[in-house]
Formats: sequence, structure tokens, C-alpha cells
Amino acid sequence: MSGPVVVLVGPMGVGKSTVGAILAERLGVTCRDTDQDIVEQAGKPISEIFLDEGEPHFRELERAAVRRALAEHTGVLALGGGAVLAEETRALLAGHPVVFLEMGVTEAVKRVGLDAPRPLLVINPRQQWRKLMEERRPLYTEVARLVVSTEDRTPDEVADEILAALQPPSTQPEKQQ
Repeated sequence: MSGPVVVLVGPMGVGKSTVGAILAERLGVTCRDTDQDIVEQAGKPISEIFLDEGEPHFRELERAAVRRALAEHTGVLALGGGAVLAEETRALLAGHPVVFLEMGVTEAVKRVGLDAPRPLLVINPRQQWRKLMEERRPLYTEVARLVVSTEDRTPDEVADEILAALQPPSTQPEKQQ
């Protein structure tokens, strides 16, 4: 199957774009972010798409962006936090090397902040984030081949773990006995 060398999924603020850029550099490929694809296509930030056209319209744009990226891109691909909500997207991810980057609510609040322009976290961000994760965690784990915690770790450390897991067993160093 052709397509991305790795697909990163996980909640907003977990570091998909940052880790994706590091992975792409180390692998000698490009990194693509479907949220950025949507912003470029729509000509405005995601928060404005939510306000102007609503979440259903945004999710439609998101499904199309993921479909295109999976078909066209051969580097590292970072998906928006809610991309896995679509059954179509989950089906398209089957067979791809998907990595779920995870973190807890305390870390999320530190990274995302309470005043960031995140349309789904406008009212009571901690409670909203927990609710989103209750809904999405099973979907992230459904599509993922690998789950990597980003808690108290640098993006380089996360990238190291992903790269080690992506290496076929024959290319990994043998353990000394």
C-alpha cells in the first residue's frame, strides 16, 4: 500500500505537527498537516470555519482533506484531532502506519491553554477536553498501530520512540546477551 510513511493522530495540542516535522526531517520526507490543508483551501482559520459555516461543514472539509492526503502524500501526515470521528476516515486509515500521540488533561491544559482559539474548548476547557477524549480515545486506539505518550517528553524523544517502532525487526540493533 502506498501513502504516508507514518500518520499521526491524537488530540489538539499533543504535538502532532511538531513531532511530524521532526520525523519528516529525520526520514528525509515532507510533512503534511490536514488542518493546514483545510486552512489553505478555505482561506481562513479553522475557528472561523466553525463560526461561519459550522462544525458539520468543517468535518466535511476535513474528510475530503484526509482522503486527498492519504492518496497523494508519501511523507509524514498529521491529522486534525477530530478526523477519526468519521467512519470513512477510520476505514481509509486501515493498513497505514498510524501512531496515536496521547497525553492527559493536565498536560493538555498546559499545552493548549485556557484561552487558545480552539472552537471546541470555548466553555469549560478542562471538562470539554475530557469529554472529547472520552469520545475519541477509543477511535484513536482503533486506528493506531502504536500508542506513544507525549507526557513529560520532548518532541525529539517522542520521535525517537516512533522511529524505533517503525524500523523493521531486521534493521533494529540486536540485543547483547
